[in-house]
Amino acid sequence: MIETRVLTGDDLTAALDDVARLRIAVFRDWPYLYDGDPGYERDYLRAYQSPGAVVVAALDGGRVVGAATGAPMADHADDFAAAFAGRPEPLTEIFYCAESVLLPDYRGHGIGHTFFDARETHARASGYRYTAFCSVIRPVEHPARPADYRPLDGFWRKRGYEKLPGVVASFSWKDLGQTKETRKNLQFWMRPL
Repeated sequence: MIETRVLTGDDLTAALDDVARLRIAVFRDWPYLYDGDPGYERDYLRAYQSPGAVVVAALDGGRVVGAATGAPMADHADDFAAAFAGRPEPLTEIFYCAESVLLPDYRGHGIGHTFFDARETHARASGYRYTAFCSVIRPVEHPARPADYRPLDGFWRKRGYEKLPGVVASFSWKDLGQTKETRKNLQFWMRPL
């Protein structure tokens, strides 16, 4: 039986090594193809030590098998301000649902919904008016795209999220098999709470 826990404060901080491990493992797969680096993970996850951050952990017998993170969008202003520059919603009203990472054996059992439910509940209780996340944009003809890949667009739309036209962020990371980082675009999705 999988248990989920909402973590904040010191409990959240204690879980960040597990989140880093899962990000490296899960994001190796399509569409991220992330060649993970523990040093990068430590720096990246600092944003989740803010007072408004949350981690939703999925545990199997005490072992963390999945995690979803969220933090005030304002905590990520340096990264996302340009993408949201033309939007009417202030960053201070948006809660950023960052990654949802779940080991393959645990997928398809509703944990993804639990991850979103918990983060949206946390955002509402904290006074946010919107939740948003972003997903990497990869070309359909990319050679690493699995033949049976099914995008999550339908899942996200069922939850009330819609793509924000033109709201795209750009980040760099090293793909598997590459020697240096390259820029990738990430499409934002958002919903009102």
